[in-house]
Amino acid sequence: MSGQALPFQLTVLGTSSALPTSNRYPTAQVLQVLGRFFLIDCGEGTQTQMRKYKIGFSKINHIFISHLHGDHIFGLIGLISTMVLLGRKNDLHLYAHSELQKFLSAQLQFLYPDGITFKIIYHPLNFKKEQLIFEDQKVAVYSFPLSHRVPTCGFRFDEKPALPNLIPEKIDEYQIPIRDRQRIKEGGDFITETGQIIPHAELTISKHQIRSFAFCSDTRYDESYIEPVRNVDLLYHEATFAFDNSELARNTYHSTGKDAATIALKAQVGKLIIGHFSARYKHHIIILKEAQEVFPNTWAITEGDVIQVEKVIVH
Repeated sequence: MSGQALPFQLTVLGTSSALPTSNRYPTAQVLQVLGRFFLIDCGEGTQTQMRKYKIGFSKINHIFISHLHGDHIFGLIGLISTMVLLGRKNDLHLYAHSELQKFLSAQLQFLYPDGITFKIIYHPLNFKKEQLIFEDQKVAVYSFPLSHRVPTCGFRFDEKPALPNLIPEKIDEYQIPIRDRQRIKEGGDFITETGQIIPHAELTISKHQIRSFAFCSDTRYDESYIEPVRNVDLLYHEATFAFDNSELARNTYHSTGKDAATIALKAQVGKLIIGHFSARYKHHIIILKEAQEVFPNTWAITEGDVIQVEKVIVH
């Protein structure tokens, strides 16, 4: 029996496209991966939504910005200012187009001519190829190009495999010394006093299956990013328009629900969630139904949704 998986979940803060509505905020999501909290895009009102859904500002050390349109960045200066007021000391890492530094630096210089209480570290994205942009012992994050009117990236978050557990019964059966246990967890076999080789696979059991999430922000349909999102357990893909506005979607470099579902189907993902709905739609039902015709395991997101990233077996 495998061990219990640690939290890997997405909290939705905003689902609207360029224009906020009375009940929908611009794009922002918080991904919790094994105790790490990552903010993905930061539309206007993000910090208000974080308070509403009880996500502590101090937990956010890494912010990923897909592109520099206002509905994805206008919440940044407010969030950073609140962090200053709260006396933040820890570094804040921003992964975005290199021009974001100019945009924020001018605002921060005007508001805080004597400087702020923490360091902002900028990590420029590559908009021509997939790139590893963050990695620690628990998670790896990749950026990959999307197809929008301005340079835009999607992001993929992959949980790293944890070392397996030793099977207690096997420890007792073979009298495995403490000094050998870490080596076995890391892939080694065990040799008994009589010279018998007990393979690693017989002595260990995996803690849990690794999970993955991908975020596809503003983009028109383009099969070039199918490979970067292939086989993820949960895919978020923008679905700004219904199919009857597919020409408008192409002209504005956005996607329909069917476009998003087609990407999910061809990439063999486990589950698809759609958002970034145009303000012209009071309800997203038509977009959702059209997507489900192509990819049945599709769900439309709403502010406040908490979605577990779970291993899904694709047949």
